[in-house]
Amino acid sequence: MIHAVIMAGGRGTRFWPESRNARPKQLLRLHGDRTMLQQTVDRLGDLVPAERVWIVTNAEQAEEVRRQLPDLPPANVIVEPTGRDTAPCVALAAAHLHAQDADATMIVMPADHVIRPDETLQAALQKAADLIDSSPDTLGLFGVKPSYPSVGFGYIERGDAVDGGAYAVESFREKPDEPTAQQYLDAGSFYWNCGMFVWKAKTILDAIAEYEPEVMQPVAAIADAIGTDAYDAILQERFEQAKKISIDFAVLERAGNIVVFEAPFEWDDIGAWQALPRLIDADADGNVVDAAFCGVDTKDCILRAPEGHTIATFGVDNLIVVHTPDATLVARRDDETGVKQLVAALGENGFGDLL
Repeated sequence: MIHAVIMAGGRGTRFWPESRNARPKQLLRLHGDRTMLQQTVDRLGDLVPAERVWIVTNAEQAEEVRRQLPDLPPANVIVEPTGRDTAPCVALAAAHLHAQDADATMIVMPADHVIRPDETLQAALQKAADLIDSSPDTLGLFGVKPSYPSVGFGYIERGDAVDGGAYAVESFREKPDEPTAQQYLDAGSFYWNCGMFVWKAKTILDAIAEYEPEVMQPVAAIADAIGTDAYDAILQERFEQAKKISIDFAVLERAGNIVVFEAPFEWDDIGAWQALPRLIDADADGNVVDAAFCGVDTKDCILRAPEGHTIATFGVDNLIVVHTPDATLVARRDDETGVKQLVAALGENGFGDLL
């Protein structure tokens, strides 16, 4: 059966002041009426029912995850005692799936991406799961056809077509400089690596054991304790012993049984406030507004505040203004890294309570 694992432990610091350690980006409502995590679960539809949806998060966020997803069994919220990157995360989730379903097909996806439309995603996931069922030793990942020469994503170079509508993976490429990214775009054979995977739980566990035993040995001890009274204690003791490494470096860039599916859906990695114009239409002056707002001579701004608070501006342009009950951000719209630097400065200068 198909299970979905949603990785939901990130911090999302570039969405401060709304994003905090206990309520990061994926737990926020950035557009529509539902949070990013809720929308990620919603878009799975009937393909993956609630009892086969698993969330991997951390202790600070677990309570809010359970509150936002009351239909999930409580045991399906897997809590990492400490962040160890995506290889231990995937291994821990796969161990839980395999304990429940020895033949589990495992979809892995982040909680903080925007994908449209739902029906196209579900059809693509089903097609990928069908290929994995017919070739259970294969590890599959999705690649997004690039629309511009991004320097912010890793790239996947595709090789020959294989049965089931996928391609062999020729190579993985790290985040490039702009001329190299343009070459990838022009070549037509490269995809953005969007961090979505499909494979058998047993296959990925075997691969991690083969390529990164320093990840698998602690997770294997945890797996043996699943369903016992000793689980929590062993999880706390052993998980921090797992090597900190991404699933890409641990397995995908080493294994030979990798295929890439070209994503037929719209995909967006919403990484900072500057992404809101891709989710919310701008007004006639180029302002993206999610607030009660009155502006005079105001252009190309992003403005956001909770109900009951009004933002008023005069004679400004190219700003981000985000208000919360205890902090207000005013920043240049054209600097995506500035908010991350600001968050670091807040921690260093005695404002850690705002993080």
